[in-house]
Amino acid sequence: MRDRVTASDPGLLRLAAGSRTAGSMALTLAVLAALRVPVPHLVAGAISSMAATFAIREKQRARQAVTLALGLPVALASVSLGALLNARVVAGDLFFVVVIFCAVYGRRFGDRGNALGLIGFQIYFMSLFVGATAATLPSLYGVVAIAFASSALVRFLIVYETPAGILQRLREAFRVRLAQLVAAQLELLDAGPDEVEKVLESVREGTARLHETAMMIQGRLEEGTSDESVARLLQRRIADAEIAAERLGLLLLTARSSERTDTLTLHLPGAPVPSGGRLPLREEATDTLRRDLRALGVLVLRPVAEGARPAMSHMRNRLLGYREEENLPPGSAAVQDVFRGIGEAARAVMGLRLALGGPQDDTDDTPATTRSREELDAENASIESAEQDEQERRREQPPTGLRRPTTRAAVQVALGSSLAIVGGEFLSAQRWYWAVLTCWIVFINTSSTGEILVKGYRRLLGTVLGVVAGIVLAGLVGPHTWTALLLVLLFVFAMFYTAPLSYTLMSFFVTAALGLLYTLLHTYSLAVLLLRVEETALGAACGIIAAAVVLPVRTDRRTNELLVTVLERLADVTGAAVDQLSGGPETDLLDQARDLDQALGDLRSAVQPLTHPITPLRARRNTAQYLLALLETCAYHARSLAATAELLPTHPSIAADPRLRQACRRITHNIAALTAHVADEQATAQIETGPSIASMLESGGTPGTPRYGRITDRVLRHLQRLDESVVGLARPLGVPVPTPKR
Repeated sequence: MRDRVTASDPGLLRLAAGSRTAGSMALTLAVLAALRVPVPHLVAGAISSMAATFAIREKQRARQAVTLALGLPVALASVSLGALLNARVVAGDLFFVVVIFCAVYGRRFGDRGNALGLIGFQIYFMSLFVGATAATLPSLYGVVAIAFASSALVRFLIVYETPAGILQRLREAFRVRLAQLVAAQLELLDAGPDEVEKVLESVREGTARLHETAMMIQGRLEEGTSDESVARLLQRRIADAEIAAERLGLLLLTARSSERTDTLTLHLPGAPVPSGGRLPLREEATDTLRRDLRALGVLVLRPVAEGARPAMSHMRNRLLGYREEENLPPGSAAVQDVFRGIGEAARAVMGLRLALGGPQDDTDDTPATTRSREELDAENASIESAEQDEQERRREQPPTGLRRPTTRAAVQVALGSSLAIVGGEFLSAQRWYWAVLTCWIVFINTSSTGEILVKGYRRLLGTVLGVVAGIVLAGLVGPHTWTALLLVLLFVFAMFYTAPLSYTLMSFFVTAALGLLYTLLHTYSLAVLLLRVEETALGAACGIIAAAVVLPVRTDRRTNELLVTVLERLADVTGAAVDQLSGGPETDLLDQARDLDQALGDLRSAVQPLTHPITPLRARRNTAQYLLALLETCAYHARSLAATAELLPTHPSIAADPRLRQACRRITHNIAALTAHVADEQATAQIETGPSIASMLESGGTPGTPRYGRITDRVLRHLQRLDESVVGLARPLGVPVPTPKR
């Protein structure tokens, strides 16, 4: 059960966010109840503590403390203006629009500017919600101060989190998700014709979840480690383990089928099982393969401290022995490749255990294990002693004026909120602010009209469902104040726990909690909750109209910009890795691979409006999914090339091959041609095709050299797949590909 929780919530980040927010609200309510404040002040305290807690997203504790301290005067000023302008309709509405503009514009100043903008907006909204007046201001000052103090106490003492602790939990989540992926691959080994598609989907999901956790670790390395060399070592070991696990899945698919599996199969949802791969693997070595996959899962799951046990050492030695040709069990070439993949995965797991637990007992090592350990030690020493040269990155001139994303979004949300205020006043002179709140929220963390449309739809759906729940709960709770407050705390926890998973669920819990708050304020009625649905629909519509009419950023334009970035990062990683494999100077390939993965993640988020299940453009949806899968495939091969190139200075069996540079030229040229066509439809750059990259170097192989033992063979395999995938990108992007001449 612990492993399941660890895997479902990497780093326990969602659990901490929910606990921190609900805990600060509970503490605020407890203090205010002891002071016997009226119910509206209890509601004000709950909203203030929630805003003070969730708005702060900085990773360093010192910066969190500074932002929280700055947020208190911002909150006091906001509630003061809200109370003073509450009776002045025009002035109050105009100032609310100004507050919204400043809150969104504050994003350009980083996490702190974003947090202060959120606090200012939420506290102003709170003043409207509880009907603050000049007479109640002194007591509201005390409520807000108590809420901020409670938030600080919970954040820094009760729900205590450190960057190092978060990183430790993320590493544990990576370990558990790696074990889950190995378990899914074991199921794939024996899956029958009726279940193979479902099991393959589990392997795809496990591969994606493992990559997600690796990216989360990448984002926490700088704050979570005290030494740069330790961070780079862990980054390297995480990348090795991820690549080895993904390669093992590909080798298993190949062993089940009659042909080599395309990497695209692991990245494209719904991609069919390779031909001939529906029947379970039936060979003499299958039982041994099944046993060794279980052993690999045990090695991953066992704590580092148990690595010295004789049984663990025996399993590790046996698996590592598969990296040596003479220790392979008899079987077909494809099955023997799976055993080699298990050996490579075992080596990656051992490297990860060494990075996490330090030196371990080596008295039971076999020669194969000793060689793997020596290789890892040499790599560790190389990483620790490497000079960190400052790399000059290409930086485009940032946009200015209305072309700046924060400025454009601020103008859009200000105009959309103005429409929402006017429309909301027609619906209700007392609760028009719900429309403004929805309009503002749909703009958070969105960059295109399509993203705002999808977010508005999800917000409306969650609100409708939440209204139904609110009607039922309000009838059950009745006048019981503390029962209602307890349910509000439970819904707030659920809201923040589910927020990263589903915006619809988050909206559901928000609306259900608000229904209970209305009950506490004695303003609950079916008409009020139905009005909330109407105001939500109006606010979403105003946001969509503003995004579509005022300085619009079409989804196509946004995705094209991100696609250009992905292609540029792909060319950088591929070119630098092949250059290093060809004998060029060493560069920081892992950081470049991380930049590629980050750019691909941004593109994946931006494409969601095109891949959403409700989109009516089915052909376009399929094209977008296919394009993303091809890019995921390219990124996998680029990461693998980068990881292999990183081994070059220390691995005894890897030598630079200058011919690889020529083999890579066509790939980088084609990536540049695709980039040119995406950036400019009138571009004339041509896609090059020709003989396979592998055939370009086959004549240079040494007779009698074991196929798998030559590192050039693996590099060529990745280059060949990368070349095919890059050419494959031309069709969904509408770039013409010349027909090869016979």
